[in-house]
Amino acid sequence: MMFPLMSGSGEVKVYKGCSRYSADVICNVRDSKVYKGNSSYSADIICNIRGNKIYRGNSSYSADVLFTISGGKVYRGNSSYSADVLFTIRDSKIYKGNSSYSADVIANLRDGKVYSGTSSYSADILYNYSGLLTIEEFVAVWYTVNYVY
Repeated sequence: MMFPLMSGSGEVKVYKGCSRYSADVICNVRDSKVYKGNSSYSADIICNIRGNKIYRGNSSYSADVLFTISGGKVYRGNSSYSADVLFTIRDSKIYKGNSSYSADVIANLRDGKVYSGTSSYSADILYNYSGLLTIEEFVAVWYTVNYVY
């Protein structure tokens, strides 16, 4: 499943809020890996994507699976149980758990910008990115922005 209007290719930089300054780069995505800031060093790999799974660092061990993505649902670790759904991505919106109710929208995406909740105000931009991301790359960036930084 491709994230709406996104198909991963090339390097994608992720910036704080609505900034586009190089000093505000949170991470970058290159070759299915998410790196700290502007780095391209292997020691700075936060996570990597292999198929529909996101792994810690540069690992490919099953014990290091952070998330599994299937059918727009993001599961904890290697799980595919409905009780382990962390969030659902549908129609450019991120919902809590298995929900698809508007009251459960955590964030929404518009034109490479991630807004808090259902907002579309520039003051509510959590982060933005240059380029295109697959759903797996987007989840890896979400993890980096929300859990690493």
